[in-house]
Amino acid sequence: MPAWTSLDLARRPDGVAVLTMNRPAVFNAFDETLIAELDDAFATLGADAAVRVIVLAGAGKHFSAGADLQWMQRAAAASQDDNLADARRFSAMLARIAECPKPTLARVQGAALGGGVGLACACDMAVAADAATFSVSEARMGILPAVIGPHLVNAVGLREARRLALTASRIDAAEALRVGLVQRVVPAEGLDAAVEACVADLLACGPAAQAEIKQLYARLAPGPITPEVRELTAQTIARVRTTPEAREGFAAFLGKRKPNWNASE
Repeated sequence: MPAWTSLDLARRPDGVAVLTMNRPAVFNAFDETLIAELDDAFATLGADAAVRVIVLAGAGKHFSAGADLQWMQRAAAASQDDNLADARRFSAMLARIAECPKPTLARVQGAALGGGVGLACACDMAVAADAATFSVSEARMGILPAVIGPHLVNAVGLREARRLALTASRIDAAEALRVGLVQRVVPAEGLDAAVEACVADLLACGPAAQAEIKQLYARLAPGPITPEVRELTAQTIARVRTTPEAREGFAAFLGKRKPNWNASE
């Protein structure tokens, strides 16, 4: 296991990797170290054939308070070139999560602030406790949610993203569900069970198919369905239908049995 200092990793026999940000004293705020470790963790787990699903969690009362204040103070005193390199590392880490070939799920409790919202948005889906709160808070400190912006827009749409960024208002879990920031809200005592239910759904699906979904959907956007998009989707399904996983899936369905990727469930 990599020698991470800000992350804990629990690997389960069913292929689920639970990655926990472990800086509860600062509400899992991220600094240079945590950013580098998250990037490394998602690269490592994404390339591991034994990993089926990645759950991102935060230790303690809160999911993530966003940027560590001491990190921000160091950034304010640094040169523009140093700040650019720093921002590029943060952007690369979020892209690593968003582009991970494995399904990713954020488990959110307590507060998700600033970049913590960005982490939840970069994951494929998020499940939140009903007492969780969210704020795209950067403008309150005279900066803006630039690097997380594309992920926020992808999650909630342009107008809601703009509202959340401009007002920096704190919203509750019910509103986060309404705008699409999270996909399910449950009482705190049921959070782990809700995560497990989502994980079970993910494990029931073909892992190669899920990687194909992530790759294809990253190239799709709301708007006109052009001839190029139609051709892309036709070419993709034609290729995937001939794969061993597809043949196994069809055979399992017709044989009224579980497919080999889910046979132990």
